[in-house]
Amino acid sequence: MRLHLLALNPTDSVTLGFLPAAARLGLEVTLLTDQPAAHRRAYEQSVADGGKLPELSVLGCDVTDFREVVARISALGRQARPDAVFTNSDHLQPQAALAAAYFGLPGKDWRAALDAKNKALLRRRLAEAGADTVRSAELAPGDDPEGLPGRLADLGLPFPCVVKPREGVASEDVVLAEDAASLVRHCHDIRSRRPGASLLVEEYLDGELHTLETLGDGSALHALASFRTRLSPLPHFIEERLDLLPAPPQPHTEQVLGQLRALGIGFGACHTEYVAQGARARIIEVNYRAIGDQCDLALADALGVPLFEHVLRTHLGEPLPADLGARPDGRLRVEYVCADRGGTLEKAPPASDTERDGVRLVYRPLRGTGEAHPLHRTNRDYLGVIRATGTDQGRIDREVDAFLAAQRWEILS
Repeated sequence: MRLHLLALNPTDSVTLGFLPAAARLGLEVTLLTDQPAAHRRAYEQSVADGGKLPELSVLGCDVTDFREVVARISALGRQARPDAVFTNSDHLQPQAALAAAYFGLPGKDWRAALDAKNKALLRRRLAEAGADTVRSAELAPGDDPEGLPGRLADLGLPFPCVVKPREGVASEDVVLAEDAASLVRHCHDIRSRRPGASLLVEEYLDGELHTLETLGDGSALHALASFRTRLSPLPHFIEERLDLLPAPPQPHTEQVLGQLRALGIGFGACHTEYVAQGARARIIEVNYRAIGDQCDLALADALGVPLFEHVLRTHLGEPLPADLGARPDGRLRVEYVCADRGGTLEKAPPASDTERDGVRLVYRPLRGTGEAHPLHRTNRDYLGVIRATGTDQGRIDREVDAFLAAQRWEILS
């Protein structure tokens, strides 16, 4: 069977998660991307590191255009006809869904994929379904930010509020505006980096941040896991730490599942972020793919679940098992080491795998020594990631804290 996988830049989710899973399932894989050289390098490096990956055909393609995706796949002929079209990219979900539909294959509803990606559509769909209403205003590319404060007043949208790219990812250019002057300033700043981008301004949803990780096959929708997320100090929203909760909390989980169903979301993996306000769950955003930044790798380990295989099987048309088999005592902490300034990384620990006191601690560098970067105030500031799994949260926390205390990351400004 052949999997056609769409991707932009290489990610750990694809190189370390989905490609090895495809090999275990015995799939032939064709990877369509606008960055073929980068994917070939990532593939070769993973194989050199001992990764068990499938034979891979990498093809150049403008994967942002579903018409090009369909044409490229069709041109390969019947011998390379896909049995599944899949992507784990935020940016490519509608394209993959439309390509899968064209070839008569299982896949996501392209409308739901588009609504999840476009945050203004997401807000409107949830409000129209009576699921939740978050006051928001859209700033089109030609709109003047100077008029925004008046529009917000007409909508009854108070300060502080959040401004973000309408179709952004990874908290890039997501910032809290305390007043009208800062809102206008932030809009101009974002526009300087993203000319032509549509922006969304919405009410600030204060509260403890959680995620809900779901798996569905178009019929059954499983609540697999939930994380509690610690963010950086405001006005930015960088994820610094995630702790796996013993079980998806109620009543929030049922509320989020209901909102996902109202959006038509229930196929494959979905990573939803929400704020808990008392007994009420308020969705921040819906990412219609598996959680990233190595949390998916760690989650599969902690729960003992073939997460990546499950996702690929749904795209091959197989139903999920009634019981995903997640171990109930698995605990997990993911911690990111973040740069606090721009400059050159002069000193950092190497990759390591240790097991002590019932805790497996994996550290992976995300930036090489000698690399110079500005301060982005996004996950591009991550220097490294710690994944600690076990069955005792106290032991996990002690091991992570000890690792952080013993290591040094030095940046020369």
